[in-house]
Amino acid sequence: MCQLMGMNANVPTDVMFSFAGLAQRAEEHKDGFGIAFFEDKGLRLFVDPASARHSVLAEAVQRYPIHSEVVIAHIRKATQGRVALENTHPFQRELWGRYWVAAHNGNLVDYQPRLHGAFRPVGDTDSERAFCWLMQELAKAHCQVPSVAELTLTLRELLPEVAAFGTFNLLLSNGQALWAHCSTHLHLLERRHPFGPTHLADADLSVDFAAHTRETDRVALLATQPLTRDEPWQALAPGELVVLQGGVRVV
Repeated sequence: MCQLMGMNANVPTDVMFSFAGLAQRAEEHKDGFGIAFFEDKGLRLFVDPASARHSVLAEAVQRYPIHSEVVIAHIRKATQGRVALENTHPFQRELWGRYWVAAHNGNLVDYQPRLHGAFRPVGDTDSERAFCWLMQELAKAHCQVPSVAELTLTLRELLPEVAAFGTFNLLLSNGQALWAHCSTHLHLLERRHPFGPTHLADADLSVDFAAHTRETDRVALLATQPLTRDEPWQALAPGELVVLQGGVRVV
């Protein structure tokens, strides 16, 4: 299945070290990659149906260290939908004047939700159908912009309805928070002072975060499998919903 990576921080942060580790997994997960960087209400979204190991775009992204407080990345191994640009995660929609981004790991069997005109899939993946349905139901549940706490309560009701159709590991964000739903495999890491050296699990690459951070910095990472081999990653439980804000877990 696909590989997910999410990052949430309390200050704009360079995520290229972690993305370099994620890209190493594209040898097996070779059906496209994508990465989204939030900048306040703005969004930089890069997607390519080519493997992240061979994509010129992936190489350019790694050489251009964009700083962001919320990042979602995805390495695709296709289960539903052909290998094409429109089927490449993360997917993007607008709701309440903010961009929303989602990436999915898993397989939803016979999932055909009823969708109205405001949110319709462009491609033919179960992942984009699920994202459109979530956006539709969030819009129906709230007549005005809700708080992160209110959104979390609504998502806690909606996500199990999708997960009932199969494997549904999801990263979702509007730039204000990062929501993560675990169905099978998702791991969380919270970095804070004192920072130190760490090594990627999939590449001979290391970094000493103490040289690039301040005592007040907070960074939380999510990944399908741990990206580093010497940090305390925690496996999430099936059905668990995690909410990250300001580089820490708030739910």
